Order: sequence, then C-alpha cells, then structure tokens
Amino acid sequence: MSRNVISKVHLAAGILAFALIVTFWTSTLVSEAFGSALMVAAVKEAIPWGMLFLIPAMAAVGGTGFRLGGKSPAPVIAAKRRRMPVIALNGLLILVPAAFFLAARAGAGRFDAAFYAVQGLELVAGAVNITLMSLNIRDGFAMTRKRRTKTTAPRSTLAA
Repeated sequence: MSRNVISKVHLAAGILAFALIVTFWTSTLVSEAFGSALMVAAVKEAIPWGMLFLIPAMAAVGGTGFRLGGKSPAPVIAAKRRRMPVIALNGLLILVPAAFFLAARAGAGRFDAAFYAVQGLELVAGAVNITLMSLNIRDGFAMTRKRRTKTTAPRSTLAA
C-alpha cells in the first residue's frame, strides 16, 4: 500500500474516531444536563453500538500511524507515539467497560450513585482522550503542512 493511501486511511479513520468520541461525550453531557431519564438511557444504550465503528477506526489510526511514523526520532512523531498508548489504554480500561456498565444500568433505569460515579469517570477519561487526540490531530496537520510546503513548487510571478 502506498504512503499516500496509508495517509488517507489514517486521516479518515482519525476524523471518524475523533468525531465519534466527541459525539459520545457531548451527547452524554447534553442528555444529563437537559434531557429526561429516557433520553439519558437512549444515549447510554446507543454508545456501545457506536463502538462498532469506533474500535476499528481507532485500530486503523494506530496501525497506520505506526506505519507512517516508522522509527522516526522526530519530536512531533515521538510525541504522537507517546500519546497513543495513553489514548488506547484509557479507552480499553476505562471507556469501553464504562460504556457497557452505563448502558446496562441506564437500560434498567438504575441511575444510582454507582451510575453517576462511573459516569463522572467516563466524562473525565473522555475529556482526556479528546484532548490527546486533538493534540495528535494538530501535530499531524502541522507535519503535513510542512511536507506540502516543501513539495509545492514556488509560485511564479506574472509580469504585467
């Protein structure tokens, strides 16, 4: 697979993963702040279904990112490489189990102290992932911007 194709897969998967996480997080906040118990339950029960798209997208982002970065010692790539395990572990150890726990509790109408404790943990962990992914996106765009300016031919000036 060419580097260009890998870059496009990385970008598309990254945008999808980021958009899903932001959607899950925002939907949770909005439903908790302004919605009914029924709305909260609907959001909490929908999130595990959204993971059917999120988990493969995250795997694609990680795989393509490691392929694109290789063993580069570049500081920007090293920073992205350090953030990814935190994002992945946060997702696997906190966010995925929390989503299933909250979906089960909300589906049963059990909005108790345990529900809200896990909900708080999920919101904090989600905010951490959104922040780290935002930094990775920023750094990725900065790297491609530098690469585009190096490969773009200088504009010729037109004489009047």
